[in-house]
Amino acid sequence: MLDVIIAGCGPAGAVLAAELRLHGVDVLVLEREAEPTTQFRVLSLHVRTLELLAMRGLLERFRERGRRRLVGDVFAGVPSSPPENLDSLYAYILGLRRQDIEHLLEEHASRLGARVRRGCEVTGFDQDEQGVSVELAGGERLRARYLVGCDGAHSTVRRLLGVGFPGEPARTETLTGEMEIGVPPEEVYDKVPKIRETTPRFGFRPLAEGIHTISIPTAGVTDRAEPPTLEEFRQRLTEVAGTDFGVHSPRWLSRFGDATRLAEHYRVGRVLLAGDAAHIHPPTGGQGLNVGVQDAFNLGWKLAAQIRGWAPEGLLDTYEAERRPVAEDVLSNTRAQMELTSPGAGPQALRRLLAQLMEFDEVNRFLTEKITALSVRYDFGDRHDAVGRRVPDIELDGDLLYDRMHQGRGLLLDRTGQLTVDGWSDRVELVADSRAAVEVPAVLVRPDGHIAWIGQDQQGLNEHLSRWFGRAAG
Repeated sequence: MLDVIIAGCGPAGAVLAAELRLHGVDVLVLEREAEPTTQFRVLSLHVRTLELLAMRGLLERFRERGRRRLVGDVFAGVPSSPPENLDSLYAYILGLRRQDIEHLLEEHASRLGARVRRGCEVTGFDQDEQGVSVELAGGERLRARYLVGCDGAHSTVRRLLGVGFPGEPARTETLTGEMEIGVPPEEVYDKVPKIRETTPRFGFRPLAEGIHTISIPTAGVTDRAEPPTLEEFRQRLTEVAGTDFGVHSPRWLSRFGDATRLAEHYRVGRVLLAGDAAHIHPPTGGQGLNVGVQDAFNLGWKLAAQIRGWAPEGLLDTYEAERRPVAEDVLSNTRAQMELTSPGAGPQALRRLLAQLMEFDEVNRFLTEKITALSVRYDFGDRHDAVGRRVPDIELDGDLLYDRMHQGRGLLLDRTGQLTVDGWSDRVELVADSRAAVEVPAVLVRPDGHIAWIGQDQQGLNEHLSRWFGRAAG
């Protein structure tokens, strides 16, 4: 019997596989598509995702292939400067092609020992108290202790599990793609700001080698399964902008709507959901991929603890308890952003007001930290405001905190020199550094980088070690 079968080898599935392998869990990833994506589409990795990649020693590989840009204009595209002094060493947005993101994450999972089988579609499953029996197209059956659906918005796992996916269907649609233009850039940059005054969802962003990413709203909602044509792009550009800008040689074309849905449950017995299988929303703000990756980092160590036998009671249930409210907030902010991109007089008046408000650093910071997930705080029932929040990558003696988290274990940063993790040293690393750049005596950090405890007494530490990492060994 396998430990875990993951349906879907997108970013969430690949990250989850890697996180499980860090703890020695036997993982098989089943991907319906026979070949990796060849889509050139550029996606944005936000600050919190960059931090998580740094925690596992992966960030440099992504930076080699990506392009940095400032953390500005992230909320509904309302013009804004980056907030001053964001509390992160990675306070930028990194743009990478989708195929590069998926390749790097799958490569990471495979290097750690995860097995990926392509051209394998899950068509059925049933579960009992010991595990899950999974059926593939063609009749093959596999058995695992757990099944995780990371198989996207139209998740087969979610449908077969019978989990509701309530929300709203698409009311608007946007064409998007990457292509070359046949007019001087000066003509584009002269027209685009004027068009955006009345059509905020119109976008024209230059990429490398003369390629532009173009987004333009359609007049109605069509069948998303039907990909747009270049002629459709040209026609809609002419209707909105008065010119088609001579667009040609598309690298990819797509359409998206503003459907917004959230799974009623993230776990039923031995079957769990993550990423787009659990939540969908418009891509405004570029949060989708990032939320899925962050789901996987939250779930990975908890599911591994359950399988390895040291999980305290209820640990696996905290996955839904922590991540579903985050998804609810993302759905809420994307709904708000879509309203701000509507062409009506009311939404546009509100957009102008928000642009004025974002000149205040407090407002700009609040919205930026929301979109980049820096403000996420899980409720652990602790009155200390930092508990439940992510720990920044602080300086230690000779290196950085995240450098000590590559193996996916918990970490105790002790400035007192008096604390110990005896009994939990197989799950938690002790870093004693009296000069560490923190203002508290000691910090216990979970494998996903969230602060589980702050204090200085051994008894309080032991209670929280037991809460998150189970009973002490021996």
